[in-house]
Amino acid sequence: MSVEISEKVSCLIIGSGPAGYTAAIYASRANLKPLLYQGIQPGGQLTITTDVENYPGFPDGIQGPELMTYFEKQAVRMGADVRFGIATAVDFSSQPYKVQIDEEKWIAADSIIISTGASAKWLGLPGEQRLNGHGVSACAVCDGFFFRGKEVAIVGAGDTAAEEALYLSKICSKVHMIVRRDEMRASKIMQDRVKQAPNIQIYWNHETDDVLGDQTVTGVRIFNNKTGEKTTLEVSAFFVAIGHEPNSGIFKNWLNMDETGYILTTPGTAKTNIEGVFAAGDVQDKVYRQAVTAAGSGCMAALEAERYLSEKGLH
Repeated sequence: MSVEISEKVSCLIIGSGPAGYTAAIYASRANLKPLLYQGIQPGGQLTITTDVENYPGFPDGIQGPELMTYFEKQAVRMGADVRFGIATAVDFSSQPYKVQIDEEKWIAADSIIISTGASAKWLGLPGEQRLNGHGVSACAVCDGFFFRGKEVAIVGAGDTAAEEALYLSKICSKVHMIVRRDEMRASKIMQDRVKQAPNIQIYWNHETDDVLGDQTVTGVRIFNNKTGEKTTLEVSAFFVAIGHEPNSGIFKNWLNMDETGYILTTPGTAKTNIEGVFAAGDVQDKVYRQAVTAAGSGCMAALEAERYLSEKGLH
């Protein structure tokens, strides 16, 4: 591919959640002079989260958007060049690698760190969008703590939904689990655990009609997809566990991925199948999906990028 290069950098970071910003901090300290493009959602998923109580170093908790502002400020103070912009195409056929920004200009880079994250799948209900961050969440492990002792609802039928329902059952008084079919997709052992939990009530063949509440969630209206009968559940939170989608589409012709689009990295590293291209955070992690693990993998990616550039005599 022959394109006109607007700029050449040593290290290009694509994405700006905990992984991207941490990579920028470490790459800056290594004098790689990283350029970071923030992507479609500057700050990542934490910017649509309210209270964050499980990130180390903040004993009283912190608001998600504020935490990501701190990440960004630290990266900038270390020397990272942080810009608005979305990566829209890539060419990893030869060094330096090329990345198109906003379907306009092309940046050439000796090393690439991909930290584009993953986006939660949503049902697309009006109340779900209106109350997102105010009782509606796509992460029970992140937000379940705020509803301890209360009744909550969760929708989903896979292993993640089962795991999150069980997690919630340990801290909430009752968990209403909404399952679209008459069976779950989760592994048998997970299904058995859910069915044996005394405070999990499963609603088979049910779907969510809407999430209720003005400022916060007060209930969920569901309906039986066999009979059409509607039921209102009085709950304080609504958790959506129908999966995540990694933001990896533009890399699919270049990088090895699993069947759902998560970028595959060499175990214990941030290395992809193309040398000099690294992946960190939720775009390659479908297991943990936590801010602290994303930050850790961003650190790994930057250290590996520095090592790669040194070995190749590019730094």
